[in-house]
Amino acid sequence: MSEKHISKLPLDSNDQRENALWDLLESVPQDEPSAKLRQGFYRKLEQATKPGLVTRLREFLGFSGNAGWVTAAVCLIAGVATGQLLEETADDASGHLAALEQNVNLLNRTLVLDRLNNEEPGKRLRGVMDAAYLAGDDADIARQLLTVATSDRVNSIRSAAVESLGSNINSPAIGEQLMDTLQRAESPLVQLALIDLVLRNGSNQQLDRLLTLANNGQLYPDLQRHVLTSLGRDMT
Repeated sequence: MSEKHISKLPLDSNDQRENALWDLLESVPQDEPSAKLRQGFYRKLEQATKPGLVTRLREFLGFSGNAGWVTAAVCLIAGVATGQLLEETADDASGHLAALEQNVNLLNRTLVLDRLNNEEPGKRLRGVMDAAYLAGDDADIARQLLTVATSDRVNSIRSAAVESLGSNINSPAIGEQLMDTLQRAESPLVQLALIDLVLRNGSNQQLDRLLTLANNGQLYPDLQRHVLTSLGRDMT
């Protein structure tokens, strides 16, 4: 270990004892710092000159200066624009889907109407079955279904059309025609379909009219008993 002496201070003193003390202190050796202490000192010095975590993060993201904040603003604007673009794309897709669904419904409606007017009984029956799902919301289909129910030459198709009309019997125009058909129906099959339709969906007025037809013997005997039993009336 090397020795290092304290340089003599430029003290102007006439005190011999003080001078002697300074001479003695000058001769005292001073130890050099250890290697470990020097390493620790330089390590702390190096750490003090390095940028902090926040500074490094800002530099990594490009936010370290005015240009960095411009970059951040551009990124934000780009993100908003991308979000709007995706939203508009979703809206367009939803609009196309709605238009496609409307076209499909229109084609299905046209197909049902064509089948209801078809010359082949099998296709008319298929049209009657499909019309059951549309008659409640489509007046044109309900009217065409009523035509089949009251005048088709095949009794089984007429009966199916009556069933498909369902709650449309509550419509004044349709209900009146069905009740007239019930009174003059020549086919027991058609009359049975009309009776069951009135029993399920008919108004009080239609039920009273049905009961009057039964009491007056204007229904087939078996159907008369069916009506009176369903309405809780005894045959006398």
